[in-house]
Amino acid sequence: MLGLDPDPAALWPDAVEAEATAFGEATIGDSAGLTAAAVERHCVDAMDAAGPYCVAVKPQLACFERLGADGWQALAAVTGAAHKRGLLVLADGKRGDVPVTARAYAQALVGETHTPFGLVRGLGADAFTASPLLGRDALEPLLEAADAAGAGCFCLVRTSNPGAAEIQDEPADAPLYERLARMVAELGEPRLGSCGLSSVGAVTGATRPDLVARLRELMPHTIFLLPGVGAQGGTVEALAPAFEPHPAAALVTASRSIVDAHRDRGGEPAEAAAAAAEELRDSAWRLVQAG
Repeated sequence: MLGLDPDPAALWPDAVEAEATAFGEATIGDSAGLTAAAVERHCVDAMDAAGPYCVAVKPQLACFERLGADGWQALAAVTGAAHKRGLLVLADGKRGDVPVTARAYAQALVGETHTPFGLVRGLGADAFTASPLLGRDALEPLLEAADAAGAGCFCLVRTSNPGAAEIQDEPADAPLYERLARMVAELGEPRLGSCGLSSVGAVTGATRPDLVARLRELMPHTIFLLPGVGAQGGTVEALAPAFEPHPAAALVTASRSIVDAHRDRGGEPAEAAAAAAEELRDSAWRLVQAG
């Protein structure tokens, strides 16, 4: 899975030059609009390069939202472009709030909103990430909306950042990640597909491969979203337990190690990204075949 975390200060040069040329002096002072257009082009170029080796893209919503309304328009355009290319879209926003607010998040990501003027459709993502820390009642509106849309919901269970251990690995005799894993498994049981996998997934960081086997034991029917490969130090080869139930039981996601591959490899960004994505796909496929 290709992560799209566009940094306006580190976009592919062709995307910046193309937008500057296209708009010229007409948009002087419109930094948000011009930046959002360059971000959109950057993401589409990255999808064209790496997309043939991926099943999905994972746009980090904050990277678009920080550009205001123009950023949300760019996000919508990137989502549409991904669908046109046959790629699924996993909106990474880690949403989580009290039920009434969770319902609004769900409408924004995968649903629609009834208004006096007609329906307002949301982003149209195929899946999204969510925080389960407010409990089941806060997840229910998100899961119900996902069910209605035929979408997936990936709940945070054990994240990839180093500081996660302070909260998620405590207390030692009953770590939080195990309690979250049990809840995700229970929520997923009534949502099993014909392949035996659930539409309720789990975010389980690739930076802690020592936990993957235990998490798989607790969540045998759950699709694992595995961030942290590449720039954060995780490796595909250490993640074999994640794929045990089914070849589609895990999604390896990488962002910077693909999009910024040219910084280490040299050459054109698109060529380097394509090569990095192909290598990651091949590594994951070898792991699946070996299992």
